[in-house]
Amino acid sequence: MSYTNLHAMHEAGVLTLTLDRPKANAFDFVMIEELLGALRNAKRDPGLRCLVLTGAGRFFSSGQDVAKILEEGPEVPYRAHLQRTYNAIVLALRNLEVPVIGAINGTAAGAGLGIALATDIRWAAASAQFIYGFSAIGLAADSGVSLTLPLHVGLAKASEMAFTNQALDAAEALEWGLVSRVLPDEQLLPSVGDLAQKIAAGATRALGLTKRAFNRAYLSNLEQVLDYEAHLQQVAGETRDHQEGLQAFLAKRAPEFEGK
Repeated sequence: MSYTNLHAMHEAGVLTLTLDRPKANAFDFVMIEELLGALRNAKRDPGLRCLVLTGAGRFFSSGQDVAKILEEGPEVPYRAHLQRTYNAIVLALRNLEVPVIGAINGTAAGAGLGIALATDIRWAAASAQFIYGFSAIGLAADSGVSLTLPLHVGLAKASEMAFTNQALDAAEALEWGLVSRVLPDEQLLPSVGDLAQKIAAGATRALGLTKRAFNRAYLSNLEQVLDYEAHLQQVAGETRDHQEGLQAFLAKRAPEFEGK
């Protein structure tokens, strides 16, 4: 299948999906629909044994393309938006009963961070960064980040990332438990490819059931969390701070938040 902002390569039971929307792999509605479609096809593919998700260039994904979402109008319906976009992507990744490897080639921010954290195994390039992102434009967490980020790094460190919006580099991400391995940039995709082939040669039905067990043990409330995040994002989206954050982002200046 041909895509506009996504590359799909299927080889020996391994499907590699590469986000490719220059320059930051920010999601517009086309890329969202393409990724959702690719994940639906993957779920129906009896020959699929492992999936790799990565990005092209220097970014994994910077999250939502703010300019594109503003095209919906001055009052963005965030709850409905999330329900048909990132909530669906996160659930599709978690409910796909084959191992999903995140090859985090560069910056993962906002919804891009949430999608990265929805993968089962994350290996990162040495140049990768992890950024909460939402607070920079006056928004709350979405894309499952309110659950998956504290799950991986603990509540205090997750709160630090969220409240300061400071980037976490790959070495720190490894130390904090956000990723399980850091590799030189040029070695990331070959190494992930070797891992994917090793996993694909295993008892993938049993691995899929193991993933189901992990979901039940650690993420059993994921759907409820995504729904509540969408509710809170609707509230945050109606604040003055969010409007200021959007305008500051588009004008490439520091926002002046008032807590309103």
